Amino acid sequence: MLRRHWAMILGLTTLFLATGTAFATAGGATGSDVAHEWNLLEELFNPKKIWLLIWFILISGVVIYYIGVARSGKDLKVREIAGLSAVDEAVGRATEMGRPVLFITGILDINDIQTLAGITVLSRVARTAAEYGAELEVPTCRALVMTTARETVQEAYLAAGRPDAYNEDKIYYLTDEQFGYVAGVTGTMVRDKPAACIYMGAFYAESLILAETGNHIGAIQVAGTAMPSQLPFFVAACDYTLIGEEFFAASAYLSGDPKQMGSLKGQDMGKLIGAFGIILGVLMATLSVLFGGGIFETVLVYLSNYMFGDDGFLMTIILMVGGGG
Repeated sequence: MLRRHWAMILGLTTLFLATGTAFATAGGATGSDVAHEWNLLEELFNPKKIWLLIWFILISGVVIYYIGVARSGKDLKVREIAGLSAVDEAVGRATEMGRPVLFITGILDINDIQTLAGITVLSRVARTAAEYGAELEVPTCRALVMTTARETVQEAYLAAGRPDAYNEDKIYYLTDEQFGYVAGVTGTMVRDKPAACIYMGAFYAESLILAETGNHIGAIQVAGTAMPSQLPFFVAACDYTLIGEEFFAASAYLSGDPKQMGSLKGQDMGKLIGAFGIILGVLMATLSVLFGGGIFETVLVYLSNYMFGDDGFLMTIILMVGGGG
């Protein structure tokens, strides 16, 4: 993603400089020629979108800086997320009760970012289960997710020094059909009565069925998803829920990958800029009403239309999120 962003910036700068050089060296040009060259320059570089370029360079630079800090070995402070501590608690409880830990990676394929985040959390859960000696079961609804989950869990068991405890038969494929998969998982939950159920990934209508079944069997439940429509069900039925962005932050924190940690801190700086823009805009709007417009209204229009609007900060966030997804 970062390489793509910097390539776009470099390409735009190169085109701008090349056109400017051609314009400056066009000796003996007539008035119409100069106007034509100037129109070409405006087509390559739109002055109205200058804030888009500024925010783009600034946020990309912050992300690259924090990636470099993370790679240098320095610790990047990330606030503690309650759901992460609950994962260890859930696995510990399952070990004490002699019952398995059930992990669900969602119902989408491996190309979905939420599934990848869930796989990262699975690595942490698998390592903890290996250290505690707990049984881990991972039913999946996509063949590629099953393959990835098996490799992830095997590496986690190897890292924990318990490769002999790994059992690939506990990580299996059920079906691609949504409610067929849910029926198979809930059947397993009722029969085996896992002490801990962990849901990390993308979920749809099946979220309430899974969470209610887990609640019925008395399991401690931890959920994480970025699906806004399903979060209320998880919040109501689960003990701990990673809400939206917390899910991805947890994935970055657990992986310890410098790229993910640097991107996380860089995005935090982008949020601070956005919050500052909101406060400044509210202040200008308030002063504009109190003092009858004037300079305050002019500043407000500039902020909303250029600096933080569709041609500025907002579009920068859209482009960077789209590039990352």
